[in-house]
Amino acid sequence: MSFVPMLLEAHNPGPMTGRGNNTYLLVAESGDATLIDAGIGRESHLASIEDALRVRSARLVRVLATHGHRDHVAGASMLVQRYPHATFAKFLWPEYDGRDDVHWQPLADGDQVNLGNDTLCVLHTPGHAPDHIAFWHAPTRAAFIGDLVIPGASVTIQWSRGGNMGEYLASLTRLMALQPSTLYPAHGSVITDPIRALTRTIEHRYERERQVILALAGGLATAQALVDSIYDGLDPALLAAAHENVRAHLEKLKAEGRAVEDHGRWTLA
Repeated sequence: MSFVPMLLEAHNPGPMTGRGNNTYLLVAESGDATLIDAGIGRESHLASIEDALRVRSARLVRVLATHGHRDHVAGASMLVQRYPHATFAKFLWPEYDGRDDVHWQPLADGDQVNLGNDTLCVLHTPGHAPDHIAFWHAPTRAAFIGDLVIPGASVTIQWSRGGNMGEYLASLTRLMALQPSTLYPAHGSVITDPIRALTRTIEHRYERERQVILALAGGLATAQALVDSIYDGLDPALLAAAHENVRAHLEKLKAEGRAVEDHGRWTLA
């Protein structure tokens, strides 16, 4: 079987999801099918999964999640009801897993997921979320990357829910070192020039870091003041995400000994 992932849209457009989430269906020669990410349970998404399985005379045996944010796992409970014999697996995040009636089998860095006549390697890629993983297909040098990179947009590093800017940059660097040929993101189009996309994403994050440092040097002392300065004119629907990113940058600088916080006020070290 040639490795041809089928993109199935989750039909959940919004300010933070763009046109909506991508999920990917992989069908082995045996007819066993694996779904990467579960969407949010929209009936149109569930119907597209059912149609794809029927056309290929396939059965859903496995659902893998790149991480536990709701736009990636909320649909799992509906999939459990429709496909009770399927297994569900992810890198566990105890604080957030278990909200739904889904038993998640644990995945760890380096695990091999056997698809029958293909294998995916689990890469722990934290930063966007503590449990974030990517799935690496070595024969085609392709990776299913969840929210590591979003074409044409920046990824939110939600500091208040375990996001970590330093870990995020390390995860991007790790993926780049594999010299991938194709990236399958959870939002946006399939990425056919991965090194360029990864480089741009890393450069964008370091440019934001420079802006944060310059703002601190100029006397701005709170995360909100930094957001107002750096993201002046931003769509109000995205300001909460901008605040999370700025705080994640500040925490990275603090961890590196380059910034100090005192009761919510920040200065350069």
